[in-house]
Amino acid sequence: MSSTTPQAATVARHTLHSQLAAMIRRKPITATPDTTAREAVQIMAENRIGSIIIVEPESGRPIGIFTLRDLLHRVAAKSCDLDQMVMAVMSDSGLLMLNWRSTAYQAALMMARHGIHHVIVVDAAGKLVGIVSQEDIYELQSGGGKAISGAIRGARDMEGLLAAAEDIHRLAEHTLAEGGAAESLTQLISSLNDHLTVRLIELTKLEFDLPKVPWAWLAFGSEGRYEQTLSTDQDNGIVFAASAEQAEAVRQAFLPFAMAVNKRLDTLGFPLCKGNVMASNPELCLSLEEWHKRYNSWLQSNSPQALLDATIYFDFRPLYGDESLTDELAEWLRKHVPGATLFLRFMAENAISVKPPLGMIRDFNFDVNEAFPRTLDLKTFGTRLFVDAARILALANGIGETGTAERLRAAAEKGKVGRDDIHALIDSFNFLQQLRLRQQTDGAPLGMENRVDPEKLNELDRFVLKESFKQARKLQSRIQLDYRL
Repeated sequence: MSSTTPQAATVARHTLHSQLAAMIRRKPITATPDTTAREAVQIMAENRIGSIIIVEPESGRPIGIFTLRDLLHRVAAKSCDLDQMVMAVMSDSGLLMLNWRSTAYQAALMMARHGIHHVIVVDAAGKLVGIVSQEDIYELQSGGGKAISGAIRGARDMEGLLAAAEDIHRLAEHTLAEGGAAESLTQLISSLNDHLTVRLIELTKLEFDLPKVPWAWLAFGSEGRYEQTLSTDQDNGIVFAASAEQAEAVRQAFLPFAMAVNKRLDTLGFPLCKGNVMASNPELCLSLEEWHKRYNSWLQSNSPQALLDATIYFDFRPLYGDESLTDELAEWLRKHVPGATLFLRFMAENAISVKPPLGMIRDFNFDVNEAFPRTLDLKTFGTRLFVDAARILALANGIGETGTAERLRAAAEKGKVGRDDIHALIDSFNFLQQLRLRQQTDGAPLGMENRVDPEKLNELDRFVLKESFKQARKLQSRIQLDYRL
């Protein structure tokens, strides 16, 4: 992070990947706790704004927000005195904040989850630096993305959600055809799919009498990394707050709801997971304490299944519900995983066991695939190598990001990856993602969604493909060196 303040940041073409610090357009309008309600209303009128942030005078930290809605319901409707301090009538329930290093994508998801139109942005010390609105996020999306987001929010049934799911696929095809970059495109797909899932959960929840406990819907795997392509199944779970004595009863109450969501996601084009990595699986609908125990069991094990589980369950984020549960779980992992050195070593061995398909004599080595001979698996022998290495770097160094590119950037900031190498690594990962998306939008036959025939690529793409595999090998060598394998 540079020392440049957000207000002085150069105006640039932002994406959903952009940090919120770069999106702050003007200095926020604020008031202090001893400002009167009358003065706050006057400031809002002079600046033509619908809300004003209340901050502590000494620290600059936001402690509340006063809106026109508060004026109507907390002051006018109750015949309150306008000369009382605004602190007495402000609201703190709508004070949803993100660190200025968070991304626009995270802001968009927070807005969708909580049904709000803006998020408050604070710096590392918690000091207010600005506000990012829903309109700011809309400007980062194509017109189609904005329209689809609106359609999803307005959907009242499965028919509306099905239409939106089809629109997402068409938008992805159109964006890719126009040369859209893989990282921004996968984030756009993930963002819209998140909105779709959130709306589906909201509608399905109305049909069930769910337990009155804090809970959250979790996304794992590629969805947890913000890296969904157009060919992806479901990986999800539920975390809830309950005592050991209550956990089983709460779980049984959630499972029918989870099954309904899983089945409807399947209808929307997200196939049921063949490995049963879904919230309707009782082993993935757990209390926070049970999730702690589950993760701890993985950290204490070196079995092949534990290592396979780690590639799925250690990439997670909340999609809907009480984020404090997932924040606590993520913090627990950041605290405990770096010390699990044997587990990390086994993960590292697993990560470098699959080699990029580079030949000693010819350009590429082909895996044995009778249905599609002389083709390359871009996922198993390509993007997965970057994903696995980035995961180890993140877990070993207490990095909270879940996306592969973000993990690599954070590792570079900590000096774990060379700053001269980082751009080449991320560009290579994104190129492989781009080829996968191209295959999926070009109507590749079943089984070829993530495979490519290098002979059908143009000369430049073949060259870049080979260089991308070399970067994967270079990243694996970094992991090998770190763990002396």
